[in-house]
Parts: sequence; structure tokens; C-alpha cells
Amino acid sequence: MGPGLITGAADDDPSGIATYAQAGTQFGFSLGWTLLLTYPLMVAIQAICARIGRTTGGGIAGNLRQHYPNWILQGIVGLLFCANVLNIGADLGAMAESIRLVIPIPVGWAVMLFGLITVAGQIFLKHTRYVSLLKWLTLSLFAYFGTLLAVRVPWGELLSGLIWPRGRVDQQFWTTVVAILGTTISPYLFFWQAAQEVEDTKSQPRREPLLKKPGQAAGALARIRLDTLVGMGFSNLVALAILVTFAATLHARGTTDVGTAAQAAEALKPLAGTGAFALFAVGVIGTGMLSVPVLAGSAAYALGEARRWPVGL
Repeated sequence: MGPGLITGAADDDPSGIATYAQAGTQFGFSLGWTLLLTYPLMVAIQAICARIGRTTGGGIAGNLRQHYPNWILQGIVGLLFCANVLNIGADLGAMAESIRLVIPIPVGWAVMLFGLITVAGQIFLKHTRYVSLLKWLTLSLFAYFGTLLAVRVPWGELLSGLIWPRGRVDQQFWTTVVAILGTTISPYLFFWQAAQEVEDTKSQPRREPLLKKPGQAAGALARIRLDTLVGMGFSNLVALAILVTFAATLHARGTTDVGTAAQAAEALKPLAGTGAFALFAVGVIGTGMLSVPVLAGSAAYALGEARRWPVGL
């Protein structure tokens, strides 16, 4: 397990957690089918991106620079950069609000602390050590399975929501469907997984880009396939656990709105207990420590390759 596992886990960032919590709170189990629909789509696109990196020895932006007009490259990288910066801001804010629920610390100081930790890790740690750290951080996502165990789930309703798509004509329902699709299939994941395949190839003396050493293709592509299947499956199971948790608690009690991941954690406290509340809040912080570096790193890889700068941890 490597780039696929980290990429899948980073998909469940604090902003994504808020999206899944909102979907469960507003519409109960009726949107569970979206997370089955997105799984094969995620596996397909992420496997393509990983193969591009492993085959060519360059990331997405580097390959765009070689094969497409400059205005397409710069436009895509510019959009990615803006989206990632905004997403990083939202995630740092959600992490700061979540830690404040457990430890009384000013939000501004918490944002600075998390930002500094992220930057220091990417600057001062070697690629192999940093990737190892990110792999360990994926364990924080098990907090959401722990939270799910603290609530009573009506399994019949859940199964119905998973296998029987039920659409509605109102705008809010389909806006939420689009939000789930955009949260699960995000451009920063494309750039990150391709770039990490490149980094992993450089860090292993025997590995070469498959264009140079096609004999390594069978093993490399089999590893990418397994890594991506497991990573995206893990990602969607976590998302489903969050959606089900809020469908079985807030939605069941008549609540139809929750804003941020921190608000979602706070809303769980009277319904699922202090343990579930604390687990959820800690999970937001842990996933943020994983996803913010991936957001920042993918933007840096894309910008560096587009500008022909040296890139890498």
C-alpha cells in the first residue's frame, strides 16, 4: 500500500467530512447510493493518474506541458492552485474549530500551529520518511468507524439507500449529489497520486519509469491496481460511515442542517455520547493533518512542473 492508500485517505478531508455529514443530516440514507457509484469512477481515474506517473517518470502537469498547448496547462494549474488554497484554508479552519472543542485554544493560534506543522514536515523530512508518516496518519480515519459503532443504525433503511437510488426534483438534493461527486473525485488527488508514483520511483534504486524499463510493468501495474482498489475503497467506506452516522442521529431526530465538520462533531455529543463526539473531533484533526499536506503538495508539484522548476520532497 502506498500512493493509492494515502490519496484515498486524503480524499476524506475536513471539508469532505462536512459534505458527507450534511448529506446524511439533510437526506438520511437516501444518498448512500452515490458512494457506490463514485467508487469505480475513482478507481478508474486514480489508476490512470498513477500509471501516467509510473510510466513516464513525470507528473500530470509535466505531461500536459509536453503534449498540450501552454494555455491549457497554465489554465488547469491556475484553477488547481486557487481551488487548493481555498480548500487548505477551509480545512485548517475546520481543524482549529475541532481542536477547540477538546482543548480551549484560540482558533487563530490553532490555524497557525497546524499550518506550521504541515510546512515543517514537507520541508525538513525526506520523501521516504514523510510518506511513512502519511501512511500512519491514515489510521486516524478509523475514528469514523468508531463513531459509527456508537449509534444505532436501521440496517433496512441503510440497505435501501445503498441499492435503490431515489431521486428528488428539488434543487438542494441534486446540489448535494454534485457536492458528493466533487468531494470524492477531486483534481488534487489526480496530481498527488501521479507525483507520488514519480517520487517513489526515484527513491527506489532499482525502479525506473516504465518507458525506460518496460520489463517492470507487470509488477508495477499490478501493485497500482491493488493499491488504488484498496485506497479508494477505504475512502468511500469512511465517507459512508460519516453519512450513516448523521443519518441515524441528526436526521432521525429531525435536524436538517449542519455547517462545518466541527459543528457536526458538536451536534453528535447529545445524541451519540461524549466518546463519539471526541472520536469524531479527533478524526477531523487527524484527517486534516493528512489532507492539507496532500493539497499543498499537489499544488506545488503542478506549479513546479508547469514552470519547469525542480520538484520533490
